[in-house]
Amino acid sequence: MAFVTEEQIQRFHEDGFLVLEEFFTTEECDAMREQIHKIIAKMDVPPHCHTEFSTSEEEQLKAQGSANYFLTSGDKIRFFFEKGVFDEKALHAYDPIFKQITHSSKVQELGRKLALEKPVVVQSMYIFKQPGIGGEVRPHQDATFLYTEPLGRVLGLWIALENATQENSCLWFIPGSHTNGITRRMVRAPPGTIPCTQFVGSEQTYQDSQFIPVPICKGGLILIHGEVVHKSELNSSEWSRHVYTFHLMEAKDTSWSKENWLQPTPELPFPPLYT
Repeated sequence: MAFVTEEQIQRFHEDGFLVLEEFFTTEECDAMREQIHKIIAKMDVPPHCHTEFSTSEEEQLKAQGSANYFLTSGDKIRFFFEKGVFDEKALHAYDPIFKQITHSSKVQELGRKLALEKPVVVQSMYIFKQPGIGGEVRPHQDATFLYTEPLGRVLGLWIALENATQENSCLWFIPGSHTNGITRRMVRAPPGTIPCTQFVGSEQTYQDSQFIPVPICKGGLILIHGEVVHKSELNSSEWSRHVYTFHLMEAKDTSWSKENWLQPTPELPFPPLYT
């Protein structure tokens, strides 16, 4: 892993994201890809649970499938079909390969460089951006879905398991957009309500010219501030774009909203990053 400098940390605070190339080795990336294929080979997803997750309000509200399957996914490995993209959650807790990566000494050292005192892992996903069918992810802020008080306590770590280019749908960011707060939240609806979540507040519109592409090579990591606006495009190329990503929250002096769709459980409280 390349040494993370104070200058890079300062850049992250200014831009709301940071690219760290060669953070993980080729062998580590290949191990994650091999492991996910083993998991998929054993999966059994009931038809009524073919649930989608979308950053679009309209698409998310009409594509939740089984509300219970969606709301209780935080402490289980479950599958979500995001417009042609397999999306599997809770890997950080239940799979030994992904748990080892999530709590690796490299990630812990990065957390300390960022002055995180009590970071916990709140969510993890493996995203299959398949060639030709990998759906777009519309402009969004992670804090819309993972809300804390105060804001600014959630970080995403996005690991490229293959080269992510403009052709196969790398991430795009609006630099500095993490300084303006958020304008909407996705919250749990009252029990028994379908759909099981709803959006409050207004969805912002952005110009394409505001975004810059952020390609990254296999093994690279993108650090993502919870309020920075980012997106990815449809993967219409011939190449897949596999990613393992997870979110950290600084738990010290932080309140996790009870209205968030994702909630810790007695069986799986948010595990501390530092071991």
